[in-house]
Amino acid sequence: MGRPDLNRRQLLGGLGGLFVASSFGFAALGTGADALAADADTRVRYWNLFSGGDGSNMIAMLDAFRAANPDIAVKDSTLQWGSPFYTKLAMAAAGNRAPDLGVMHLGRVTGFAPGRLLDPWDTGLLAKYGVREQDYNPTLWKRGVIDGELYALPLDIHVQLCFYRKDVLKKAGLLGADGRIVPVTSPDEWFDVLKEAKRATRKGLQTIGMWNADQNFQWWFFVAFYTQLGGTWFNAAGTEVTFDTDKAVEVLRFLRRHVTDGYSDPGFGGLASAEQFINGSPFVWEGNWSVPVYSGAKLDYGATPLPPVFGRPATHAESHSFVLPHQSDRGGAANEAAHRLAAYVVQHARQWAAGGHIPAYTPTLSTAAYKKLDPQSEYVSAMDHQATEPKVWFAGSTGILAQRVGPVVVSSTMGSAEPETAAGRMKKALTQLLATKNPMDGKIAAQGGAA
Repeated sequence: MGRPDLNRRQLLGGLGGLFVASSFGFAALGTGADALAADADTRVRYWNLFSGGDGSNMIAMLDAFRAANPDIAVKDSTLQWGSPFYTKLAMAAAGNRAPDLGVMHLGRVTGFAPGRLLDPWDTGLLAKYGVREQDYNPTLWKRGVIDGELYALPLDIHVQLCFYRKDVLKKAGLLGADGRIVPVTSPDEWFDVLKEAKRATRKGLQTIGMWNADQNFQWWFFVAFYTQLGGTWFNAAGTEVTFDTDKAVEVLRFLRRHVTDGYSDPGFGGLASAEQFINGSPFVWEGNWSVPVYSGAKLDYGATPLPPVFGRPATHAESHSFVLPHQSDRGGAANEAAHRLAAYVVQHARQWAAGGHIPAYTPTLSTAAYKKLDPQSEYVSAMDHQATEPKVWFAGSTGILAQRVGPVVVSSTMGSAEPETAAGRMKKALTQLLATKNPMDGKIAAQGGAA
């Protein structure tokens, strides 16, 4: 496609600074992953990172596509989630052995050397198969655009939620006439809610689980509340840190207060918090992927975006997005089939919503079938109030940014560092990262085409 390619040695050198790749192996999973349809004349190789319930839902959607499109054979392979997935995908793209279609977290796309390791989508082909820009939340669509071209086609957004036990909150007088948690618009109101909920909670249970010692969750919560305050990270050119330490301190104090006021037990890890919620703890903050767990436990519960305690609704959001790994000869029938497959899955994401994710294709959200989903329909407003990491190469799901600043947030929440000290350390880390070159292409953020 007329773009300079990375050779294998350059890529491996770069990956040493960007990934911790403990394993390069993968397992091919999925119904019909290896058996190609006898009457198919086109094959699409598709790599994804979905396991568990998400994996089952993806397989169901792929099987529906196969049934509707017998002329296209889909060879789907599921790789190990995390760094091994991104490492193998990058190596395949650099070595011209890439699949026709892949999946990435949207926040990782900017750092994946678009134009070198990723090819842009043909929006005309997407439109031919029913997917257009106007079918998306404008902010979400624009996150996939780099240097004027679309490099990521969002399948969903997955968000951080406030799960609550309706039975406990009803006892505490905290449910409205609609059967949902009463509105909260300030920190004081939120802690008043926790105070009443604690009174209605059985002994031995914490009031709220919030993954106090987990660097990823604490970072995601920080991003949400910092965004509620209108906080920014960098200027538009990516040359200056605009991180507001005063706003950061306000958020860090808010998070820490859950521990110091006795509502969240620092001794309970994430899994213990989930277990406590199932056993009667009134609140837990975590990702929408826990919906199948709590629904499977037959709990009487609800879920909303994280409370807008600082006035502006915003909850942390990431996105699983389809990408086109770089192929030097991309085009032809396989490329069109990859567009066709991605467009089909995006438009038939009702099955995907069962995993708790919010479908990115907005026409799905207005269907009667989606509106009947509970609690998914309760937190669908998160689509319009996304708090995302900055669009820079070192951001994205469990990326370098989270690895650097997540532990700092934890230190404040757990009490080993004062909020003021933690905020200063966060700004220092942001300053250092802004001046650091992306191992993928040797560019700093200001040169990375993240506009």
